[in-house]
Amino acid sequence: MNVIQPAALPEERAIDRTAAASQWKLMWWNFRRHRLAMAGGIIVLLLYVVALVPDFLATTDPGKQNARAVFHPPQMIQLIETTENGWRIRPHVQAMRLTRDRVTLAPTFTPDPNRKIYLGFFVEGYEYELLGLFTTSIHLFGPENPRDSVFLFGADRLGRDVYSRMMKAAQTSLFIGLIGVFLSLVIGLILGGISGYYGGRIDFVIQRVIEFVLSLPTIPIWLALGAALPQGWPPERIYLCITIILSLVGWAQLARVVRGRFLSLRTEDFVTAARLDGASEKRIIFRHMLPSFASHIIASITLAIPAMILAETALSFLGLGLQPPVISWGVLLREAQNIRSIATAPWLFAPGGAVVIAVLALNFLGDGLRDAADPYQK
Repeated sequence: MNVIQPAALPEERAIDRTAAASQWKLMWWNFRRHRLAMAGGIIVLLLYVVALVPDFLATTDPGKQNARAVFHPPQMIQLIETTENGWRIRPHVQAMRLTRDRVTLAPTFTPDPNRKIYLGFFVEGYEYELLGLFTTSIHLFGPENPRDSVFLFGADRLGRDVYSRMMKAAQTSLFIGLIGVFLSLVIGLILGGISGYYGGRIDFVIQRVIEFVLSLPTIPIWLALGAALPQGWPPERIYLCITIILSLVGWAQLARVVRGRFLSLRTEDFVTAARLDGASEKRIIFRHMLPSFASHIIASITLAIPAMILAETALSFLGLGLQPPVISWGVLLREAQNIRSIATAPWLFAPGGAVVIAVLALNFLGDGLRDAADPYQK
């Protein structure tokens, strides 16, 4: 006689699904429920797409100066154009006309009612190297006439397009954070792992070094090391040195976390079993111990990138980091240091908005990864 088993309840099916899932899948399910983290992850992904192809998204050559566009105000994109035959959808901006006061000679920009600058997708523009592989002059969007200039976020004191310079600056500011965090990760994993795994005198020496680094005031150290860089160095060498400076200051906190994890794991049963099985120390560390808290390392890295971005921005803003012609968000914010910029060109603060968006998105992403790192915690 066949016995009909009752159908499993939804709660039971959920428990079975959770019990059969891998740790990474549980982390993904946990992370997906964190809406702010998902939104932050999407924004971070879009920001790094911009950082990969900034020239493709730019509308004007970031280094091009225009004497007739000094402090040009932002132009708003209009999608609908009204004609004699009705209206139609055609993206455009209103052209601006430069006039000067007859007494003070102060420049003033007024809309030109007789001229519009039409925008299109995949238009011709200035030449650039796409991903460093080949040269092209195609841009995602921009003026249909390559001789026209569009200032979506206005222009600076030299008539350079702020929007295009922000796109180019994203490449420097975002990747300097990645490189700095990568170097900090390598130093922190090596020193923290050695300290926690071996203990004894090695642990004592490394911990004293970590405490010394953590006791140093961060901003004065950044200023001192940044000021020590020779002003005559090429921009590429200064870029490399700034990343090294940031990583040398930022590795200690991660090393302390790694050391604590190694101390707690080295006496676990699976580590003892691997050691009795004849596994080498290298295999025990990289095959057994590190994967057990890899999620915590990922969360720590994600939360460390915003600190690196803010550090680079602060150094460049104070004039002790990256220098022109290198373009970063901190270098662009230096344009907004004087009273005239605040009074007449508030759009020069737009790079600060980009920094805020990037830091918030990375923090939300890091919080979500940190919560998802322990998928068994309710």
